[in-house]
Amino acid sequence: MTSAAKTEVDSNSSSIPDASQSNKPRSQRREDGKKLRDTVPRSSHAVWKPPVGRADIVAMLEESNQDRLPNLIPLRYARMLQSPLAFLRGSAAIMAADLAGLPSTNIRVQVCGDCHLQNFGWFATPERNLIFDITDFDESRRAPWEWDIKRLVASVVLASRELKNPASKSVQEQLGRATAKSYREHLALFETMTPLELWYVRLDATELMNRSTDIGSKNRCQQIIDAARKRTMDKLLPKITQRNDDDQLRLKDDPPLISHPTQFDPLSTEIHGLMQQYRGTLSDERRVLLDRYRMVDVAYKVVGVGSVGLRCGIVLMLDPDNSALVLQIKEARASVLEKFVGKSVRTHHGHRIVHGQRLMQAASDQFLGWANDSEGRSYYFRQLRDMKLSIGIDQMSTSDLEEYAQLCGWGLARAHAKAGDASMISGYLGSGESFDEALGEFGIAYADQSTIDHETLKAAAKSGRIPVAKDTGSKKGSFD
Repeated sequence: MTSAAKTEVDSNSSSIPDASQSNKPRSQRREDGKKLRDTVPRSSHAVWKPPVGRADIVAMLEESNQDRLPNLIPLRYARMLQSPLAFLRGSAAIMAADLAGLPSTNIRVQVCGDCHLQNFGWFATPERNLIFDITDFDESRRAPWEWDIKRLVASVVLASRELKNPASKSVQEQLGRATAKSYREHLALFETMTPLELWYVRLDATELMNRSTDIGSKNRCQQIIDAARKRTMDKLLPKITQRNDDDQLRLKDDPPLISHPTQFDPLSTEIHGLMQQYRGTLSDERRVLLDRYRMVDVAYKVVGVGSVGLRCGIVLMLDPDNSALVLQIKEARASVLEKFVGKSVRTHHGHRIVHGQRLMQAASDQFLGWANDSEGRSYYFRQLRDMKLSIGIDQMSTSDLEEYAQLCGWGLARAHAKAGDASMISGYLGSGESFDEALGEFGIAYADQSTIDHETLKAAAKSGRIPVAKDTGSKKGSFD
């Protein structure tokens, strides 16, 4: 068996199978993938045991807190302590270290890097169609494809334990298998497409609804479409803005979630320079669109779990008629995968994230771009909430979760096929259920590990080793 913990840069390497860059025909790439079963049996992916000398997980989290905003670190811990699933969301670095020591095919593709089920969702394309896809790429990097599907399956199992009626162990394993099966079967479908056909594939909400023969599924799709179409800037703006004494529209403080920087804070002093750099990363026609708005306000905005403490904000922009555009600016740090797969050739981490998003998504935000501050920190920009909708799991039934997990597997297969090589991976996976069964077992084992790690973090909080905010700032499980 081979381990994925091997350092290399983002360029092609003869030691790393990278059939996406190969001139071999599809049939040969498929056969190359099949041969890998001899050295890395598909059953080997079932295994998870914490290695002897596994790093102190609290120390790893403390290390990841370096250069975060100190006042928000207690909030990060408070959100991670909500549940084992919330812990998983905030501990991508820990799982990356664990995955790096496991058997791997070493077929590398552009991966999400933080592939849990709450980093999928619905959002609008530039053409205003609603699609389902991966939504977060802060950790995106070329790395073994298995890392994404294993993290997704573990998150599905953890989610099944948080349902109104928590799933039994056998059902948890079934959900993990169903997620892996959806990934495998859809990858086999994408493998038959030409590169150009695959590039145009989208999981369109209306098409998904129309092709469904199940009335319940159709109704859920329609509910999602209706809910997403309400999550527009027109609906959001009254919640995050107010009129000042001069009757000017400005962002509304809602600490700790939204707060204005102080006069001498870097976000205040450098925002004009950041915006100018960012503008330079846009294509010419998008600069024309951006230039129709003027910046009027900027504030910090706390989102997510793993991102809490990073320098994240929102920029309010208005046109001459006071129509609004709100951009999100997020600090971009080195991917947690970098330690195990080497540094990216894209030394600007904002550029790395934008590249990963554009490569993996079926359609991306037209306002994606990047910039640096005077201290060398990287940032990336995107629109804030453009019909973006994530599904809450607290009200799901087991069947709802299974349907959603299969959709996530489908979306991940499309992203990997577009950004990597479906033929080689599909050749390895085959048409049987060996890999699905292995991932079902892995999902249970790693969900158990996350639960243990969550208890370790709770003990650290109880002992005073880590500071914890009294309030997460959001209702349970909703941190966006």
